[in-house]
Amino acid sequence: MRHLLAVAAGLAVLAASACSAPTPPRSAVPSATPTGPATLPAPTGDHPVGATALYLKDTSRPDPWVPEAKARELMVTLWYPTQTREGQRAQYMTSKESELTLKGKRVTGVPYDVLNKTRTNAFTDAKPAGRKGSLPLVVLSPGFTTPRSTLTALAEELASRGYVVAGIDHTYENYATTFPGGRVAECVACDSDSDSGFGTKVVGVRAADVSFVLDQLTGSSAKWEGSSLIDPSKIAMAGQSIGGAATLAAMLKDSRVRAGINMDGTTYARIPKSGLSRPFLFMGAAGHPPGGSDNSWDRDWKLMTGWKRWLVLPGADHQSFTDLPLLSGALGLDLRVDLSAARSVEITRTYVRAFFDLHLHTGRQPLLDEPSPRYPEVKLCTPAGKTCE
Repeated sequence: MRHLLAVAAGLAVLAASACSAPTPPRSAVPSATPTGPATLPAPTGDHPVGATALYLKDTSRPDPWVPEAKARELMVTLWYPTQTREGQRAQYMTSKESELTLKGKRVTGVPYDVLNKTRTNAFTDAKPAGRKGSLPLVVLSPGFTTPRSTLTALAEELASRGYVVAGIDHTYENYATTFPGGRVAECVACDSDSDSGFGTKVVGVRAADVSFVLDQLTGSSAKWEGSSLIDPSKIAMAGQSIGGAATLAAMLKDSRVRAGINMDGTTYARIPKSGLSRPFLFMGAAGHPPGGSDNSWDRDWKLMTGWKRWLVLPGADHQSFTDLPLLSGALGLDLRVDLSAARSVEITRTYVRAFFDLHLHTGRQPLLDEPSPRYPEVKLCTPAGKTCE
């Protein structure tokens, strides 16, 4: 389960840990010249997007990675619809988070604050908009060692379409989480990622984090000013890599999570023999066809008794479901994948949104029922028949 880093000419890829990746990601190599700070593509929905950072403290449990910390502290970014169309753009990550992330991933040759300068589309602390109890809530969980900000392009898209989105930094599992006052928590879990049972522990910790965050965002003691807009009967989750594995674990732990998406992550939590009847979507890169190397998906698929789909993007990479393709130019990396950055983010946004619209929002989505001529890169798989089309 050792963290995999593909190094080329002194640069390493922003790769995923083997504990959370069904197949090793392809290598990236340096491009000729970094392009400067990245700009995230504009969301396509009707609503402007607001974003705010929320500090939460769970005093009911010690931190699982730092037991001497008697409470579990979390940072959560909320993206949501607003009527505000001007103001300060939300920060992608702090300068220190950018520095520690690039050092942790062994990316050199670019300014350490380059990710801090990424231009987002959301307005900081804008007033939430919507009718009371009308907005579905989607939780996002990132891959191991990567911060919640790496799912920003997806989060902004969902928020522009009328969702509240909660991106969680699972403290001590990524290279840097900044708390109010500037205190930074670094990656303690990175020291034990080769331990037996590591993946199972991670998804269990994350499932507990998700339940706590849901407690803090819904109900009479909710901690966010826009919490009254959330419909607590319409909650779902998606994650990339081990965040995808955590999605399944959270659904098994907490029945409030009505539907889930696993974007390219090996799973660890075991579905009981009675099965899981809530909707689930697998989205994977090359190496995930039925009968491929990731048998955890085959195992889980057989126990899913409700709506389910298995999609494969043969031209994608493990990180294609995140912001990394959009950031690669700023980092001076050539990801060597068939899908362009613009196309990978379009496909991820479109299919994730269709799934949540189907199960939380607007109803039937034919895109999820058959291959689409608009998205020929996406293959719809039938595991029982071991075919994708």
